[in-house]
Amino acid sequence: MSGILWNLVSFIVALGILVAVHEYGHFWVARKCGVRVEKFSIGFGKSIWKRIGKDGTEYSIAMIPLGGYVKMLDGRVDDVAPEQQQFAFDKKPLWQRSAIVSAGPVFNFIFAVFAYWLVFMIGIPAVKPVVGTVTPYSIAADAGLQSGMEIKSVSGVETPDWESVNMGLISHIGDQRMTMTVSSPDGVGVDEIKTFDLSGWNFDPETESAMGALGFNPFTPAISPELTSVSAGGAGERAGLQVGDVLTRIDGQPITDWQQVVEAIQAHPEQPLTLDLERDQQSLSVELNPQARELSQGKVIGFAGIAPKIADWPENYRFELQFGVFESIGKAVDKTGQIIDLTISMLKKLLVGDVGLNNLSGPISIAKGAGTTADYGLVYFLGFLALISVNLGIINLVPLPMLDGGHLLFFAIEAVIRRPVPERVQEMGYRIGGMIIFSLMAVAIFNDFTRL
Repeated sequence: MSGILWNLVSFIVALGILVAVHEYGHFWVARKCGVRVEKFSIGFGKSIWKRIGKDGTEYSIAMIPLGGYVKMLDGRVDDVAPEQQQFAFDKKPLWQRSAIVSAGPVFNFIFAVFAYWLVFMIGIPAVKPVVGTVTPYSIAADAGLQSGMEIKSVSGVETPDWESVNMGLISHIGDQRMTMTVSSPDGVGVDEIKTFDLSGWNFDPETESAMGALGFNPFTPAISPELTSVSAGGAGERAGLQVGDVLTRIDGQPITDWQQVVEAIQAHPEQPLTLDLERDQQSLSVELNPQARELSQGKVIGFAGIAPKIADWPENYRFELQFGVFESIGKAVDKTGQIIDLTISMLKKLLVGDVGLNNLSGPISIAKGAGTTADYGLVYFLGFLALISVNLGIINLVPLPMLDGGHLLFFAIEAVIRRPVPERVQEMGYRIGGMIIFSLMAVAIFNDFTRL
């Protein structure tokens, strides 16, 4: 329950910040254009806090923290006295109305740059993207990828860490090919360009990673079968396992790799396994009954609540992704641009069917992400805010009525036909747009529940 509460609080804080940024964009540009703003609200419904500013605007925080709005003086909504017409939104020139509507998404992009700027200045621990294992006859193996190679770029985009690699791979979902620049396995010699044939790439984000689906995994330090953690109340503790135990056999098979233990436990939910181990120079045997854990799509795996000893990372593999004040600006702009490109690419592929609707995420997934990153620390939470801020900005620019992009579409039509789009047409557009948006939200929320 405490985890759910933490996720909820983190979600409310994250959404509150991003909504405030978005709505402040509309508010600030509206004021600059001489439009009277009657209300600035974070959240919907009944106000839990409000005050009237010296500018006459009511500032409010409402009970339902799932959005916000800026209410401007508008002759299409209210009766506006003749002396107040100059302050009404609908009486402003087309370019000013367009600027006011565009400002929300633009401020989301600016905030993302600011957040990434802080991330790069503070610094974030990172690991060089060195390839670990490569599955024989996989897409990666056919492309010539080998263990020990460092991934320098994906399709020309630099990849200093594994996050960048993962973003680069995901951006190629639905594509036919991809290139990857890598160093030689021993780090000696010139970099090579590997071409990946993605025509047979079947990637399901629900069950595997992009790297795993291609047939390779990151390098990880050596893992020994010595236990360093046994969860209280877990299957391991109930079997009598202790920290310091060294596992030697599982169901009679010698343990040569920790993955062997993982696969055996996952394949035997609620089924007994015999574990042989060494403890204080004595040989023991225990019976382990892995707990059952249900994943998405109804798949059930075993879980024991034990963790092995992992060797330290080589010093030359670890580094701090940190830059100076001015260099961080350029890095932040580049990072934001990459996120924008990736998000637009995913939207296009969603429209043409290269990416399925099952990949949509809703508020529950966002809340989990907010809670997890907040738990890791400020710098990770800032990165999460930047990512969601970019997504919020782009989604609002989608040309669907009810979104900022829909208003801009009507303004573009107005610029062509030299008169406002008839209100009857706009109202019909709002209804259609609303149906599409709420349908997508329903799918996203359904996906969230299937992932619980």
